[in-house]
Amino acid sequence: MSESLSKRRLRLWIRLLLVTRLAERELSEFVRTEHDTTLPRFDVMAALHRADGPLTMGELSRQLLVSNGNTTTVVTRLEADGFVERTSPANDRRVVRVSLTPAGRRHFTTLAADHERRVDELFSGADDDDLRQLDELLQRLTTRKALR
Repeated sequence: MSESLSKRRLRLWIRLLLVTRLAERELSEFVRTEHDTTLPRFDVMAALHRADGPLTMGELSRQLLVSNGNTTTVVTRLEADGFVERTSPANDRRVVRVSLTPAGRRHFTTLAADHERRVDELFSGADDDDLRQLDELLQRLTTRKALR
């Protein structure tokens, strides 16, 4: 008797989690040992780099899918290191915008290149066709209403 579709989907979910956790653990160790930083710091800098301009703390938290408190803690540390700056418009001091400093942009550029190289090594077992198929499948899964 063949395994039910629901059991196979469950097994796929577990495998996706395993691959994600293994890769995240490896990348976390990599950025810690090679760049003396953390993945949350990398993620904040990446979001700010992609935005190519200031983001409010709320926008940054939504992009990272984390709480404002978590974002604030990371931003505070990055600010102390001179990699980000916070500003508030004169007409509304409650709004806090965060952006990369020039030093932060330079640091992120180096970090991102090394991060990309490490991810490439981690997934070197997947060829072009594998990547295309996996990307198509994940695109289909993420556009389903059940995952929104």
